[in-house]
Amino acid sequence: MRTATALAATLTLALTATACGDDGSPSGKEGSGKGTITFWDNNGGPRTKIWKQIIAKFEDKNPDITVKYVPIPIANVQSKYDTAIQSGGDSLPDVGGVGTAYLANLVAQGALDPVTDRIGDSALKGKLIKNMVESVRAAGGDDKELYSVPTSANQGTLWYRTDLFKAAKLSAPDSWENFYKAADELTDKGGNKFGFTLRGGAGSIAQALDMMYAQSGISSFWDGGDGGDGGDGDKTTLNDPKNVAALEKYIALFRKVTPAADLNNDFAKMVAQFDQGDIGMLQHNLGSYVDHVRLLGKDKIAGVPLPPSRQGAARTIVSNPVDGLGLFKASKNKAAAWKFIEFAASPEMNSLWNEDVGAIPANVGAADDDWIAKAPPTKAALESLNDPRTKVVQLPYYLPDWNNISKADNEPSFQKVLLGRMTAKAFCDKVAKELNAAQADWKKHQS
Repeated sequence: MRTATALAATLTLALTATACGDDGSPSGKEGSGKGTITFWDNNGGPRTKIWKQIIAKFEDKNPDITVKYVPIPIANVQSKYDTAIQSGGDSLPDVGGVGTAYLANLVAQGALDPVTDRIGDSALKGKLIKNMVESVRAAGGDDKELYSVPTSANQGTLWYRTDLFKAAKLSAPDSWENFYKAADELTDKGGNKFGFTLRGGAGSIAQALDMMYAQSGISSFWDGGDGGDGGDGDKTTLNDPKNVAALEKYIALFRKVTPAADLNNDFAKMVAQFDQGDIGMLQHNLGSYVDHVRLLGKDKIAGVPLPPSRQGAARTIVSNPVDGLGLFKASKNKAAAWKFIEFAASPEMNSLWNEDVGAIPANVGAADDDWIAKAPPTKAALESLNDPRTKVVQLPYYLPDWNNISKADNEPSFQKVLLGRMTAKAFCDKVAKELNAAQADWKKHQS
């Protein structure tokens, strides 16, 4: 099994105790399929209402199973899992929300059961979007096993003000030519109007990667990989000349067609600036759709997937974190826990959940539901993700150093690039060097 054992070596933790299920079966067993199971929601608060609806429907259909719901704030979920593991595993849930951003961490600690065979023997077989399945497989660091059942994903989207585009007689930014043309023509600095707003503060690198790979057309993060197996290559393509050129075009927008305040914008500031000002376009994921509609109205906002690198080419999408449900190894009632996972990932429940949170459902059976037809940006994202020609560039979430390298360690350097104090090539080479070292260390410690 290929796991992130470099991380595991630093943790050396064992799951020796039981978790939650109360039907009296031994620790880490299938159990009777009845009794109480505990479920940790990995974004408790915003999603509590919808999960309680799903749980009520599940308990109505399965009266011999009770689900104990525990809401965990999204900012605390990874540390909550780690703390529970370090204390021996007693307090771990039977089922937990698990995102790909920290999936490898849980796999490395031996906290999760693989679910590949369970999916194959269930109604979910062949019903989960292939690109989401591959993202989960890659993030877990194992090319054979899945360690969570994907439930939803986000996707990079170009949001644009339809009223401003109409007034300027501009075409939708569904090609890079249209995008750059609109960015220029909608900018009037004297009138405090801008064609685009970008993210220069926290989270800036993730959005830069979206724009780079979409424009370059490079379909794998590693030069020896196929973009879907979690790391067969040795060197990252991040500093490929095509990506460097794409980054140069992206950063050239700063202060030319964007507000100067973009330098320090995180997600919240960037979205607020777009929704409250005369800015033509914003690149962000589907998660901000509700905010745009609330402040601008549906008639003034639209969103399209990031365009292909050129007309007729396959679309290249950087993998966004995929949310899912994990079955915890220490559960003593896995049969009941799996019933809940299978129910929550079913077409009806998966559709209900994703409609509420505004994300792309993982179950293909939800694709034709009415709410998706009424949310054109989500429909377009779903179609692009489900398109067999689309190439998903799998980011190496399995690397223990990924978050540090792609966030805090290099965000100050990205700001230097925006300010012209560091070249795009120097930035890409710096990040690539760190990623190559992290990949080499990970591969060295594989089993």
